Amino acid sequence: MTTGTPARSLRWMAEGHAYFLSHLKAVGDEELRGSSRLPGWSGRHLLSHVGHNAKALGRLAHWAATGEPTPMYPSPDARAEEIESGAAWPVPRLRAFVEAEHDRLAAALDRLTDPKWDAQVVTAQGRTVPARTIPWLRSREVWIHACDLPSGGDFSAFPEDFADALIEDALTRRRTAQGLRLQVRATDRDRRTDDSPAVVEGSAADLARWLTGRGTSVRLHTTTGAPLPELPPWL
Repeated sequence: MTTGTPARSLRWMAEGHAYFLSHLKAVGDEELRGSSRLPGWSGRHLLSHVGHNAKALGRLAHWAATGEPTPMYPSPDARAEEIESGAAWPVPRLRAFVEAEHDRLAAALDRLTDPKWDAQVVTAQGRTVPARTIPWLRSREVWIHACDLPSGGDFSAFPEDFADALIEDALTRRRTAQGLRLQVRATDRDRRTDDSPAVVEGSAADLARWLTGRGTSVRLHTTTGAPLPELPPWL
């Protein structure tokens, strides 16, 4: 059994939240009423999602702490319903909501003792994972969605160790869900995703951006000359 606080993921989570807020503060209320960088979502939809995601992960933290099963969402449709409902709130309320719910989640995780980090919880996708996974799940949300804000952040600002972990996670998801068979190699790292020959090459930032469905770069290419597959947004 692996015990102990997942310090690295908690660091990513705190840094990602600060990064998200720094870009959120640079976006005016009127701009948030318009489109985000995610197709079909306004800035208010994005804020509603980020806030409700923290609230949902807080339920998993409660599950780990108490042993009382508290799923992220009470029904398969609840996630979408929460996002849509929150998107109708005034922007100032959404700004405050994002901060308050993240702070509640951070406080709940801070109260977990070492044995509780190994408690098994179930994600919204039905995966059973240890509670130590919760900070990683939140880290992905705040870093990636900072880049979805209007005039938001960029993957090039991600910490190197986080970007590397994100590439591995996203590639695993793409292989599982979509049968993506391509290997990748980050040209600014001395490493590959596995022992197979690299097929898609580019910087870690460009690979992470592409694998999460946030677009490609002219610097990203396949070693065979074949066009890059178009990937839909993930998260």
